[in-house]
Amino acid sequence: QVQLVESGGGLVQPGGSLRLSCAASGSILNPYTMGWYRQAPGKQRELVASISSSGTTNYVDSVKGRFTISRDNPKKTVYLQMNSLKPDDTAVYYCNYRRWAYDAWGQGTQVTVSS
Repeated sequence: QVQLVESGGGLVQPGGSLRLSCAASGSILNPYTMGWYRQAPGKQRELVASISSSGTTNYVDSVKGRFTISRDNPKKTVYLQMNSLKPDDTAVYYCNYRRWAYDAWGQGTQVTVSS
């Protein structure tokens, strides 16, 4: 079992920045991919960014150039630096751990972009 704990969400004005963190614990085995997903009211959950064990990253087009995903392997922590935030980025953000067919999810953290 893998447990994920997210932090760093909150309310920010358009154009502002936030940094999300996700700490993993439990039976963490290499290789694994960490990712951030988000779900806005009335919409499906979507992948925002992911990073593999080797450091390969992937982003949804709407956040390219604004968001950066990174990971600290010794700390088993993944980060999502979000810059130039827009109201459309408002959602609950979920951390994900994936290894083969196994998925673990965090509890989610609310990000609200509003003036």
